Amino acid sequence: MGRKTVALSLDEETYDKYKKFCAEKGIIVSKQVEMFIKKELSENGLK
Repeated sequence: MGRKTVALSLDEETYDKYKKFCAEKGIIVSKQVEMFIKKELSENGLK
């Protein structure tokens, strides 16, 4: 499975806070977004 680059439009303040949160936890923001999408799909029966 390949990787795809996407552009998102997010509230700047929210993004900056989340980016800082992820940096403090040693988490990659894009990986967190990917995990969120996978969770949403799984919870809605769409693997």
